[in-house]
Amino acid sequence: MFLTLNGADFVCSASTVKSANKDVVVTAGHCVKDGAGEWAENWTFVPGYGTRGDQPYGRYAARRMFVTGPWARKSDDDYDIGMVALATSAGRHAGDAVGGQDIAFNAPRGGQAYGFGYPADPPYRGDHLVYCAGRLRDDPYKQTRDQGLGCDMTAGSSGGPWLTGFDPVSGRGRITSLSSFKYTDDPRTMYGPYFGDAVRALFTTAQRA
Repeated sequence: MFLTLNGADFVCSASTVKSANKDVVVTAGHCVKDGAGEWAENWTFVPGYGTRGDQPYGRYAARRMFVTGPWARKSDDDYDIGMVALATSAGRHAGDAVGGQDIAFNAPRGGQAYGFGYPADPPYRGDHLVYCAGRLRDDPYKQTRDQGLGCDMTAGSSGGPWLTGFDPVSGRGRITSLSSFKYTDDPRTMYGPYFGDAVRALFTTAQRA
């Protein structure tokens, strides 16, 4: 996905979610709104973005954007989640064009997860999908309620979905978190927020939009 925030252009990652309106994608809150600051502009989702700038399923502009209250008020990393209701592309809903993953809330902590994204900083170029896999663990610094996943993805992967119960054959799983941040002294661990009741409420609002 592509966006402009505070006058600068950025890239992030996102995933379609099975939703009533067939229009919802989930991403990081900081890929939608700069905490208590500005909302993103020119927000565009390009599913299946390719190595030559391919856009095989079209481009989807944001129709409405949502973040959790704690993120909007104080940039709380525990709630770095955004959801966007997309406009149609060539008359098609994103859910009809590419489908969507299931999303789950209040899942057991720990366990195995796969994280996906489009990292854009070196050694990556932002032009192909990358994944990490491993066991989730609590934040050892106890600064957040987030869980960590061993992962060397760089900037641009923010907002990429974390799937539990992932089946590599079918490509299906349940989104239970997403790539949010790294500590500067630990570049090999990505942290993602826990999807609890606040995220459930956010999803309910987004799929009704």
